[in-house]
Amino acid sequence: MKGKSIILTLGLMCFSLLIFPGCSKKAEIKQDMTTQQQSVINDQKAKDEAAAKEKADRGKALPDRALRDQAMKDDADNMKSMKTTNSKAGMAMAALADIHFDFDKYVLRPQDQNTLSKAAAWIKENHPKMVTIEGNCDERGTVEYNLALGQQRASEAKKYLVTLGVNEKILKAISYGKERPLDPGHDEEAWAKNRRDHFLVTSWK
Repeated sequence: MKGKSIILTLGLMCFSLLIFPGCSKKAEIKQDMTTQQQSVINDQKAKDEAAAKEKADRGKALPDRALRDQAMKDDADNMKSMKTTNSKAGMAMAALADIHFDFDKYVLRPQDQNTLSKAAAWIKENHPKMVTIEGNCDERGTVEYNLALGQQRASEAKKYLVTLGVNEKILKAISYGKERPLDPGHDEEAWAKNRRDHFLVTSWK
């Protein structure tokens, strides 16, 4: 009996050793599967959250994109306007040539009347909104005297343009006296260049 009990006890012990490792492995396998499933769930959740955020960001970006598109359109329109204005300004400079005066005079010379006739034709054809006539003098004389003389020169050109059919309302006569010399020299050649009326389109329709 005693021997049988020992054998039975040994048998149970062996059986236990065989069963419990198997259970332990099953538990480990089950735990691994649970970890993998959780990992898959977490990955999917992260993907869903990323997709939702991207969709939301795209929605927020729509107004910004519209603003950028409008800004690009405005820039293109501005560039087009600038090119048109620059082109007109170039034509104006070519058509509205300076006229010159004798020393201490504001009487229009025949060649300058011819220049003004061409200017009048161009103004009536191109319809600028405002043309400024700038009267200038050489460096001799006082500041006050030259300001008055420059104004007379600009006003004389304005009156002549009006007689040629230019609308008086678009003509502005001002004087810079001797403040803006074209040539900084101090001889007759420079002075002759500086005794002038300069024409500038300051506004377009």
